[in-house]
Amino acid sequence: MIHHLDDRLREEARRYRLVFACPDCASFDPAESDDRDDRDERGASPPGRAPRCSLGYPVAPHVSRSLDDRDEVIFCKAFELR
Repeated sequence: MIHHLDDRLREEARRYRLVFACPDCASFDPAESDDRDDRDERGASPPGRAPRCSLGYPVAPHVSRSLDDRDEVIFCKAFELR
């Protein structure tokens, strides 16, 4: 869902600490490996792998947490707070 930003939304996001970006989502995998054998005993991926959404959604449109340098924000329909 694309939502146009204005100063009021930017201020409310700061005041209420609203989160919406992939790194704040429970489905975000910051360093995913395609090879499951590379994972350690905790299930963590090795460093140097690209971040991804475990549900398969694109990460690029949602990864930035900053609202200051854009005119719109794209909300993911599958976002679930960590």
